[in-house]
Amino acid sequence: MKILAVSDRVMEQIYCADVRKKYPGIDLIVGCGDLPFYYLDFLVSALDRRLVYVRGNHDKGPQYTVEGRILEQVHGGDDIHGRSVKREGLLLAGLEGSMRYRPGRPYMYTEAEMRYQVAQLLPLLLKNKIRHGRFLDILVTHSPPFGIHDKPDIPHTGFKIMRNLLQWVKPRLMLHGHIHIYRQDTVTVSKYEETTIVNVYPYRVIDFNNLPKPAEKHG
Repeated sequence: MKILAVSDRVMEQIYCADVRKKYPGIDLIVGCGDLPFYYLDFLVSALDRRLVYVRGNHDKGPQYTVEGRILEQVHGGDDIHGRSVKREGLLLAGLEGSMRYRPGRPYMYTEAEMRYQVAQLLPLLLKNKIRHGRFLDILVTHSPPFGIHDKPDIPHTGFKIMRNLLQWVKPRLMLHGHIHIYRQDTVTVSKYEETTIVNVYPYRVIDFNNLPKPAEKHG
């Protein structure tokens, strides 16, 4: 099960005519936020695969293409914020946005507001457990959990409730964006209890059956 996960930055290596040749065998596309819809729309068409995504703190809507089309969402994609879906045999759920640093802006949440979002999601994950025998396989977010891949400034601080969610539902994999990488020695793969957490910025190909080895462990 091969996943192409993308976030935060349009990359010429992917936004090209031969992307399918460069990245063969992709089964699912995952968007972790702050990407223009035309980019995600292109990946869906070029790879002929389904997309699940969440929005980031810089996302806006509606968006406009160079042809003048109005995009309220990504054609062929599913916004999974606050939802759980099954794709290619995997159970996925999503949480959008970042820590709130500007009042009244969409896709930003205080810790308390994100706790409410998680509380709304939990009953859906419980249904997964009853129906499929497990809560979740992959958690897709824009922001990282608190203390894992995040930064000390408020806009890039992770959410504490996400650590609680990982403890409760124990997904095998968590994918996030939001934290831009500028140094090669920056940790992008960590383990928290039973979950491998990957910062996918700006893109990453991940084999769900052979997850990347963590550079550090938490919890």
